[in-house]
Amino acid sequence: MIKKNTKLDWQQELIQAVSDYRELCRLLDLDPASLALPAKGLAGFPLKVPRGYIARMQKANPRDPLLLQVLPVLEEDQLVPGYNLDPVGEKGFNPVSGLLHKYQGRVLLTLTGICAINCRYCFRRHFPYAENTPSQQNWDQAFAYIQKDTSISEVILSGGDPLLLNDRSLRAFSEQCAAIPHVRRLRIHSRIPIVLPERITREFIAWIKELKQQVVLVTHCNHPQEIDAAVIEAMQGLKKAGVTLLNQAVLLKGINDEVDIQVALSEALFSAGMQPYYLHLLDRVQGAAHFEVDRTKIETLYRALSHRLPGYLVPKLVQENAGEGAKTVFGASLST
Repeated sequence: MIKKNTKLDWQQELIQAVSDYRELCRLLDLDPASLALPAKGLAGFPLKVPRGYIARMQKANPRDPLLLQVLPVLEEDQLVPGYNLDPVGEKGFNPVSGLLHKYQGRVLLTLTGICAINCRYCFRRHFPYAENTPSQQNWDQAFAYIQKDTSISEVILSGGDPLLLNDRSLRAFSEQCAAIPHVRRLRIHSRIPIVLPERITREFIAWIKELKQQVVLVTHCNHPQEIDAAVIEAMQGLKKAGVTLLNQAVLLKGINDEVDIQVALSEALFSAGMQPYYLHLLDRVQGAAHFEVDRTKIETLYRALSHRLPGYLVPKLVQENAGEGAKTVFGASLST
């Protein structure tokens, strides 16, 4: 059953997230002296990881695929040509504070700049959240923008992570959104159900059931090891509430760039109720170059993945390029 939202249950889990690499090393039986940590990375983009996510990591394994996603490393300080602060060109599509309008028919709202976990490859790790402060006034401006443009049929909640807003704030937001007749779908992009599944409470499910629009939740899971019993329970609750569950993963060097891992990921996602949706090539954000997978290896991996899995379990291989009106899809050319 979905957990009842006892006072500050998931909020307490968030407060107790680990932000000290020495504590992380202690929990995982690792030697802090063996880690080369970046001075800039810790200052500008600190370590942050929930304890429940740490519990899924292998102890005494410095190459654990979950650990590698969150542990700051020295390579983050390197300036690599082609990697920049705004890899997908969002600054040019930010007409209203907190609102991004890049694609036809849909807008994205950054409801918060906070995440439950700081993934080291995050393409928004340098995003100017201070200029896109989520507040009631900004919401009013965003809703006025959406109301005026009748071509907008889908509102995407992103961040940061939108599910870090409490249920009362989410309900207030959705009530305003429901007053706009041409908005038919509400899409939520969140890593929360994977890294902090305690957030999916009975109260949250009740809010989902109240929504007038169709609801799509796009989770972010990169490795089958991330899916445990608590994640499956959360997904089952969302699915019973009528939510369409999709997953997008990022292809990451040394983490999930082997066909066996990708096959296992798609199988685990589908068993938990999530449809494999996108497999993203890395967005070239400054500080993440060490995660990029060689293009030849990508092609070999994706062909093998397409032969190993039924078509409905093969995620679309995509890349987002600054200034383009849609993602570039590679699947059709690489799977043959």
